[in-house]
Amino acid sequence: MSDQTGISNREGERAELSAAFFDHFDAMPFHQYLGLKVHQAEKNRATLRLHRNDETPTGIGGSVNGGVLATMVDMAAVAAVFTDVPANVAPAGTADLQITYLRQASGDYLDAVAEVVKRGRQLCTVQVAIVNPEGVTCCLGRVLYALRPI
Repeated sequence: MSDQTGISNREGERAELSAAFFDHFDAMPFHQYLGLKVHQAEKNRATLRLHRNDETPTGIGGSVNGGVLATMVDMAAVAAVFTDVPANVAPAGTADLQITYLRQASGDYLDAVAEVVKRGRQLCTVQVAIVNPEGVTCCLGRVLYALRPI
């Protein structure tokens, strides 16, 4: 096998990995339970939308539960990473997640807007903001997502 064929195969695998992630995201039972869907995705950016329903776990004053918000931060970061997975690495999972709750998260829906700040060889740094329908930031998060060389 020539180097060019190897590169081509890795590029195809990378595109396949990314497509599989986004093709199956909305159908995952946990995401369906939460009402979480991919709203937008482009290179190094992803927005997930949580449509609130009667089953959405709530916190103080009927706001969205903090654990749900942390899940949104994590999943939005992963989605942003998966928009451009390098050919020579495989995803290895969340290495660190930090979240700052600024105010109660309320509204018919919430958006988790994630942007890859830096792609290193083994870690991606991703910033995430959760905003309500009025565009007010309710939470800020930072995720380090691990990659492993293949």
